[in-house]
Amino acid sequence: MIQNIENIELQFLTINDYQELRSAMIEAYSTMPDSYWKEDHIQSLIDKFPEGQVIIKVNNQLAGCALAIILDYASFEEQHTYKEITGNFTFDTHTNDGDVLYGIDVFIKSEFRGLRLGRRLYDYRKELCEKLNLRGIAFGGRIPNYGKHADKLSPKEYIEKVKRKEIHDPVLNFQISNDFHPTRVLKGYLAGDAASNEFAVLLEWDNIYYEKQTKTAATKKKIVRLGLIQWQMRLYKNLEELMQQAEFFVDAVSGYRSDFALFPEFFNAPLMADNNHLSESEAIRELSNHTPAIVQKFSELAISYNINIITGSMPEIKDDLLYNVGYLCRRDGTVDRYEKLHVTPDEAKVWGMQGGNVLKTFDTDCGKIGVLICYDSEFPELSRLLADEGMDILFIPFLTDTQNGYSRVRHCAQARAIENECYVAIAGSVGNLPKVHNMDIQFAQSMVFTPCDFAFPANGIKAEATTNTEMILIADVDIGALRELNQFGSVRNLKDRRKDIFSLTKTIK
Repeated sequence: MIQNIENIELQFLTINDYQELRSAMIEAYSTMPDSYWKEDHIQSLIDKFPEGQVIIKVNNQLAGCALAIILDYASFEEQHTYKEITGNFTFDTHTNDGDVLYGIDVFIKSEFRGLRLGRRLYDYRKELCEKLNLRGIAFGGRIPNYGKHADKLSPKEYIEKVKRKEIHDPVLNFQISNDFHPTRVLKGYLAGDAASNEFAVLLEWDNIYYEKQTKTAATKKKIVRLGLIQWQMRLYKNLEELMQQAEFFVDAVSGYRSDFALFPEFFNAPLMADNNHLSESEAIRELSNHTPAIVQKFSELAISYNINIITGSMPEIKDDLLYNVGYLCRRDGTVDRYEKLHVTPDEAKVWGMQGGNVLKTFDTDCGKIGVLICYDSEFPELSRLLADEGMDILFIPFLTDTQNGYSRVRHCAQARAIENECYVAIAGSVGNLPKVHNMDIQFAQSMVFTPCDFAFPANGIKAEATTNTEMILIADVDIGALRELNQFGSVRNLKDRRKDIFSLTKTIK
């Protein structure tokens, strides 16, 4: 390894570098002496895609090189050769309209190894991939030690032993350590590569920031603003007055350009005061008569205030059975329904409420979201199934009367954020309704939770409301940070699950 380093610089390759590059390639590929690129090849690459051709210099000496083209990846069969990828070494396969950056060559001269210069070249490729909005990087990686084991091991067995550190392969080990994952074995990939028995491993890196081109004007937001409504339970004369208060809060959070407004569970319970002469089960069924009008009004508010509204929850009768349900009213006018799957013992005993049967994620203009009503947050399987469907934000409207009940929801919600690598927003009600049976004093502190890693707050709390105080809580969450966490986090809860020893299956809708 070279000593007394004064300067390390990454540069675009020019044709003036060719003679030094040629000498470096001959040394790097000593086992394949005729495999270096000729001057016209390098000139062609520079002409077609100058950003893809870079060199790294140490003390003004060429130390390494990385060459690449852009491909329309779907145009190539899963089993391809180096000759096919390069268009018989003409690079006519390169297209600026492609979707994958394909690595043609990368090497570091022997005297400069140990300085982690290869990592710099790969980091440049990743940054270029993100800058050009390509969906990933791919290349055929040589396995130069395979020839020593070919009589005993298949390529697949060899790769598995390399991954388990039982065999050292300098090329493959390096690629895996740089977040590339093997996808398949390529037979007859590079003619003359006897050290690899002409096998290669197709290695890929996924650009987590890739955005598929769309013909519509809509874009998926990376920074999403959440508006949580900590609702004060108070008596209202009628539905119109209750919805006036709801609109006040929608107006307040949309005034801060929030993307979502989250209401608590059973925020409309004050309307049961007029039915206190009825039994609790009859009163809650009377309350369900207001649900269609409330949903209609929320949908109108979502459109007029340009905000997605999660309506908390309300009672609803379907096929003569009573359910606890809520609605996602999007700002584009569409509406979706969600159900509480696990009703509490009190809901079942006092009101005769049934558990629902629908669990699903919802697509929004801010990514995929999930909604679990209160008690459902205490069952980790539900949020894990939603995470498997790509959920970015989990909303939990809740209603708890004691600090004990609140603590169950609060701590379970925070666990859901960590284990599912998502954001979790919880919103509850405060105050009391002395004139409504089965509605005691409420305890709440609305919060937004995050995973616990370097891109997030150390305690996993993005924002928190004042306990038992009517207010709104506004918080921004970065969806891009979740993508990075999923790939490069200190721990990777979703990726590291032992699916070989357990499985989780959704049998409901």
